[in-house]
Amino acid sequence: MVNPRAYLAEGIATYALVFFGPLSVIVAVSFGEVLTTQSVLFIALAHGGAIALMIYAFGHVSGAHINPAVTIPMMITKKIGIIDGIGYIASQLIGAVAAAATLKVILPELGAKAIFGVQRGPSELLNKSVESGFLVEAILTFFLVLVIFMTAVHKKASPGWAGFTIGGMVFLIHLVAIPLTGASVNPARTFGPALISGFWEYHWMYWAAPILGGIIAGLIMNYVYVNKVEKEA
Repeated sequence: MVNPRAYLAEGIATYALVFFGPLSVIVAVSFGEVLTTQSVLFIALAHGGAIALMIYAFGHVSGAHINPAVTIPMMITKKIGIIDGIGYIASQLIGAVAAAATLKVILPELGAKAIFGVQRGPSELLNKSVESGFLVEAILTFFLVLVIFMTAVHKKASPGWAGFTIGGMVFLIHLVAIPLTGASVNPARTFGPALISGFWEYHWMYWAAPILGGIIAGLIMNYVYVNKVEKEA
């Protein structure tokens, strides 16, 4: 089923994430902060808040995936059709690029200094290990998709809490992972700023790791928990 309204919702919601998220990084850099407890908290709140608000705004329209690493597991577990899934991912990428381009227009110099908020790969804390960075991104996305399936997909989930819990998980992910990998867990979030800044190092990792982690979580949550309840209904 082709659903243009849902595609637009995904585009707008992803635009919001990639506008407010990287903007928080740019603002933190403008304060002269390289990486402090305060700047990590500030950036984590911006990402978690943007996700939570967009879920409440568009969750009833498109499900508010806002992330190819969420849409792909939804496609595999047949929660969304293949055509709609492709439309969702295309809309997410378009929204991400549009948001990053907007930041370049508004804050060209400051934005360039922060590379428009793009993730720069595994940090010194991980000894710049691609293997460690990949594992971090995969595990974090596993738990993000776990929360999504159990609060937004599961039929016995408490109503009205999806935005808060998913946004809270995004906040937690950024709180611990900004110093490690920059905390992507979302290929669209990385793709938009990468395209606008021209920074492509480690880019493959920010696609492969979240998608792998998301698929594993989606399959386990769906076939162990979600399907059981649907069959009982």
